[in-house]
Amino acid sequence: MMKKILLAVAAAVAILAVFVALRPSRYAVERSTAVSAPPEVVYAQVADFHRWDAWSPWAKLDPAMRTTFSGAPAGPGAVYEWAGNGEVGKGRMTLTDAAPPSRISIDLQFIEPFASRSRTEFALAPAAGGTRVSWAMTGDLGFVEKAFGLFMDMDAMVGGDFEKGLARLKAVAEAEAARAGAVPAAAR
Repeated sequence: MMKKILLAVAAAVAILAVFVALRPSRYAVERSTAVSAPPEVVYAQVADFHRWDAWSPWAKLDPAMRTTFSGAPAGPGAVYEWAGNGEVGKGRMTLTDAAPPSRISIDLQFIEPFASRSRTEFALAPAAGGTRVSWAMTGDLGFVEKAFGLFMDMDAMVGGDFEKGLARLKAVAEAEAARAGAVPAAAR
């Protein structure tokens, strides 16, 4: 009897392992919003890591979070590193490519609580009344991440944070545009 139970458990584990292995090995998360500010104003907020604390969805999760900046002051080559509590962990972002004022690419490395690497991209396009901003993140999933994805996927984990961040970015960029008198005519 015990032999049959062990065989059944082994078969179930093998089936689960095959199922996990066949799951997609890449993930993508993307959110967008409309901002009543010119692309140049929005781009300035995203291309300069020094400005991220004003709108980042993670900046307020740990008031004691340590941040350091290195490399270029803004744009390609700029580096932002953080170390904080369990909610924000430890990591590094490097702005790798930019096409002002329409695109920004970032190499995102999480170090703690788990190691992973993703590509993050902001796309900014002129739209009626301002700018259409899209925030996307893509990356690879190993076997363990695929298994974890059975219970919680990346879109569920990060999508809400992107929505909060975009809402804050919208507020910051629109306030900046209003101060500078750069609010698009269609948005007035």
